[in-house]
Amino acid sequence: MKELIFISSVQKELADERKALRDFIQGNRLLSRFFNVFLFEDLPAKDRRPDNLYLDKVGECGIFLAMYAVEYGWEDPADGISPTEREFDLATELSKHRLVYLKNGGIKQHPKMEALSAKAKNQLTYRRFSSSADLTSLVYNSLIEYLEDRGVIQSKPFDAAICPGATLADVSNEKIKWFLKTARQERSLNLSATTSAEETLTHLKLLEDGNLSNAAVLLFSRDPQKCTASAIIKCAFFHGVEVAKPIPSHQVFEGTLFDQVDSAVDFVMGKLDRTVGTRKAGPSVPVRFEVPKEAVAEVIVNAVAHRDYTSNASVQVFVFSDRVEVANPGRLPKGLTPEHLAKPHSSEPANPLIARPLYLAHYIESLGTGTLDVIRLCRESGLPLPEFSQRGNQFVVTLWREWLTEDTLNKLDLSDRQRKGVLHVKKTGKISNSEYQELVGVARKTATRDLDGLVEKGVFERVGVKRGAHYVLAGKR
Repeated sequence: MKELIFISSVQKELADERKALRDFIQGNRLLSRFFNVFLFEDLPAKDRRPDNLYLDKVGECGIFLAMYAVEYGWEDPADGISPTEREFDLATELSKHRLVYLKNGGIKQHPKMEALSAKAKNQLTYRRFSSSADLTSLVYNSLIEYLEDRGVIQSKPFDAAICPGATLADVSNEKIKWFLKTARQERSLNLSATTSAEETLTHLKLLEDGNLSNAAVLLFSRDPQKCTASAIIKCAFFHGVEVAKPIPSHQVFEGTLFDQVDSAVDFVMGKLDRTVGTRKAGPSVPVRFEVPKEAVAEVIVNAVAHRDYTSNASVQVFVFSDRVEVANPGRLPKGLTPEHLAKPHSSEPANPLIARPLYLAHYIESLGTGTLDVIRLCRESGLPLPEFSQRGNQFVVTLWREWLTEDTLNKLDLSDRQRKGVLHVKKTGKISNSEYQELVGVARKTATRDLDGLVEKGVFERVGVKRGAHYVLAGKR
């Protein structure tokens, strides 16, 4: 729930500063998540005394923000006290968090405003400002410090920060039991199956003085989106190779991170082509997807583990006719580039307290090798290598599908001989010039022309030189 900031000052004298401060706080991406602003002039007309209205709001506020300049304002005939001073006294009496800002100027203050300013200065650390821009900067720093002092935001990683208002009562005992059973089986977790939620979260460093961390909420609570509404996965399927409306299939997955990953992986696999084998190798019928399920799962779980949870953007999973794209808000750690991901590299999870339970539940195969596993899986499946790229504030992984479908071959305007050669390579993995000659019954010159044409169309890649050369499907290594 957002806290109310009550802005107090002589209304007419500091009208511009009051509005500028309100607009700044409400328009700031971070502050607007935590605060609402009260200005008396924003209230609609009501059949109540104005002094009762503004004093009620002082009682409701979490932060009392006062701006004092020269004027004292209207004085109550009964006692000579202005609403501005009455507001300050009530905020003091109610022990509200008070912030006071004094405007610089060469004009002597009204005697009563001078006295009010002195009273505030004797009680509080105050700040001076000269302009609206100066004021908003000072207020921003004060509000950030306020949020940090209360553990709402802090220098800790997002996953280690405390989720405001979340308690052990929010934890799903069913999810804890599932995790303990899974982690004991998959990673030999040294906790008994009957370990309590409190002990489990303490062991995972997800509980601090009885307060749940953001990681604990995202992984184990009944309302995982409590700490950030953007902690979801959006999935969409497109018939073509570009984002276009109407969208044939679109789903948003909420719930714990475990549930989101499971649902997103199922969404993708349900859109991919598959082949069903026979029972020759065993009692179960083998199913082979055009993109390995393990690769899809690894990419999606990495997006969840490494994303920037302070962003309002979500993880997005798009399935196109030629590829699967998984994008997460955030950037690679400093010093790490997309090119580094194709080589052995250090593991620097952006959210280590999220990554560890995902690893213990075997959602992550092993820390630091995820991208290498994805590359290996794609290579073993004869697919083009995955692509890693930074697109603005999004990190994107592209998994290429088996793109040489019958429809694609028709669009490439291949000859019957070339189609036969493509089908042979899809089955065997490669073909040489002499093998092509024998396969389709042509002379070497014609075979060279056909194969060069397939290279030009992006279907084949030539590997090697002279008589030792052979051809593979484009993208295969």
